[in-house]
Amino acid sequence: MSQSLMKLSDVNICVVGLGYVGLPLAVEFAKKFPTIGYDINQKRVDDLNRGHDDTLEVDDENLQSVLKLKAGDDKANPEYPGIYLTTKLEETRASNVYVITVPTPTDKHNRPDLTPLVKASEAVGKVLSKGDIVIYESTVYPGATEEDCIPVIEKSAGMLFNEDFYVGYSPERINPGDKEHTVTKIKKVTSGSTPEVGKLVDKLYKEVIVAGTHLAPSIKVAEAAKVIENSQRDINIAFVNELAKIFNLMGIDTNDVLEAAGTKWNFLPFKPGLVGGHCIGIDPYYLAQKAQEVGYHPEIILAGRRMNDGMGAYVASQVVKEMINKDLPVKGSKTLVLGITFKENCPDIRNSRVIDVVKELRSFGVQVDVYDPWASPEEVKHEYGLELLESPASEYDAVVLAVAHNKFFGFDFSKVSKEKAVIYDVKGFLDRDLVDGRL
Repeated sequence: MSQSLMKLSDVNICVVGLGYVGLPLAVEFAKKFPTIGYDINQKRVDDLNRGHDDTLEVDDENLQSVLKLKAGDDKANPEYPGIYLTTKLEETRASNVYVITVPTPTDKHNRPDLTPLVKASEAVGKVLSKGDIVIYESTVYPGATEEDCIPVIEKSAGMLFNEDFYVGYSPERINPGDKEHTVTKIKKVTSGSTPEVGKLVDKLYKEVIVAGTHLAPSIKVAEAAKVIENSQRDINIAFVNELAKIFNLMGIDTNDVLEAAGTKWNFLPFKPGLVGGHCIGIDPYYLAQKAQEVGYHPEIILAGRRMNDGMGAYVASQVVKEMINKDLPVKGSKTLVLGITFKENCPDIRNSRVIDVVKELRSFGVQVDVYDPWASPEEVKHEYGLELLESPASEYDAVVLAVAHNKFFGFDFSKVSKEKAVIYDVKGFLDRDLVDGRL
């Protein structure tokens, strides 16, 4: 079997899915190997072919340095093999390594939704050739690659797993908006469907990941390692969110407590807040689902999820209490929420829990405006039905700092709020003398 495996010098890569995970990886692969980027979103591909990434994960100069506008283009930059981007599946057929980086969301009941992954597997199967390798990066529960994805490829391709084609798993480690810990600077876990395939996959990633790799003994181990990374963070944040609720009742500033506790060398520096995004707020449900399938009810994981999923409503209730304490009318009042993205200094609105604050405030009869200079108004309208302000209005009864964008540092609250207005800081970002309450 090992004789049928390709050499690194023969590798032609296709990255399936050009979002926050796929595009940065594809650009780095394109500096070492002939690469094709495939996505079903025509607008996304058109924007990228114009040399601009709306997610801001890849800067224009970096993208343009590897970009080819048609298959077979001679590169203006001969230093790199380059990347060709397309929505035409048939144009990916010359590839022999397919890297699948599509989203793995949950449905409205927080159950794993593998639909994008299954469709991507089916598509790849249609263009697969004998000896090809399919590498999954999408976050899943242990066993999903072999139990849910491989059978789809086998049926679509009419081939046999580990005879006609092989599979690897190397979970994504992208931190949206982080310009320090970029894809090449984060150590990568790798794995393969056989020991030989695992070694080849590991060598492939070593070509682009300067931080190095860790070859896991199996695909299931690599899947499990990924899903517990974010489950661990979720549980730790849930703990400090619970502390925030307790200390609030005691009249103690949570940030003061964490700062004092942080003087011990092994204290973990987690802070309270809204837990959203496509990883921390999603991945624990994948692990919980699989645990229940094998007969175990995960108590700590789901307790952490319940705590964190309830923080938006808690923040809204605290804002309302502060308004009542200042004798401000709640029903019919106006509140400005600053920030809608799931984290600071990035345009990613996926699974943002700020929407929970907005909905809960509206349930009290509050008129809520949202301002976020980082977010796309079209995406926010499509995803949440909200009309973003082009610029903040004035005379608000309350202002909620929900996301700690650098652009909000030094924000002049006096220009948008009434004299007795409530200022609430979700992120502990503002001067404490300026705010009436914070987590």
